[in-house]
Amino acid sequence: MLIDTHAHLDDARYNDDREAMIARAREAGVEACVTIGCDLTTSQSAVALTDRFPFVYASIGVHPHEVKHIGEDWYDEFRRLAKHEKVVAYGEIGLDYHYNHSSPKEQRERFREQVQLARELTLPVIIHTREAQEDTIAILREEKASDVGGVFHCFSGDAWLAKNALDLGFYLSFSGILTFQNATMLRDIAKHTPLDRVLIETDCPYLTPVPYRGKRNEPAYVSQVAQQLAAIHTMSLDEIGQQTSNNAKRLFKIA
Repeated sequence: MLIDTHAHLDDARYNDDREAMIARAREAGVEACVTIGCDLTTSQSAVALTDRFPFVYASIGVHPHEVKHIGEDWYDEFRRLAKHEKVVAYGEIGLDYHYNHSSPKEQRERFREQVQLARELTLPVIIHTREAQEDTIAILREEKASDVGGVFHCFSGDAWLAKNALDLGFYLSFSGILTFQNATMLRDIAKHTPLDRVLIETDCPYLTPVPYRGKRNEPAYVSQVAQQLAAIHTMSLDEIGQQTSNNAKRLFKIA
């Protein structure tokens, strides 16, 4: 059994076949899936999906692209949403200096606020970082994010980031990128990451793994990530599935 620790199940690309997509995930051996909030609306949608589908859990929070939109009542609404029994994490939050849809200064300020809120709510954090490795690690250290722990989702950083994330007690989550032909460095990082600190994800509908590249991604395809990870560690798919699922259950407190 597999756990897709990062999906965007509320995405409009699933509007025509969401039920069928969920059924395919179950048939592929996905025992649980965490659907991710990126702003207030998608966080509310994520929580609503947990009521529709028993094996779906939710995170809440504001992606660095969207932090310029945070309203004065958003954090109070996140506090309310966090009371739902199937909210298991806060995120995805972090820093993204590639697009700068929100200014770097505002990103850093809101990132700090959200780590503080996650600590208040005692929820692990789901981290998005792009071209902002040093600032991301610094803020996580300064805001004592290790108190709640978390995961660097869709890990695609270098060995420095991997070491510092692991030193903070965080997990590394690998996505379909692991299957891409040019991802040699990432496969090497995955090989040297302790197996009790590894998660798998799709980040669907994005980052579709080989051999489905060019198609819309979905949770069923997390099996391709697991197969690649199993090959890297010379393990069976069942062994990798068991290990990564146990890790996810431990981090997110999923029974």
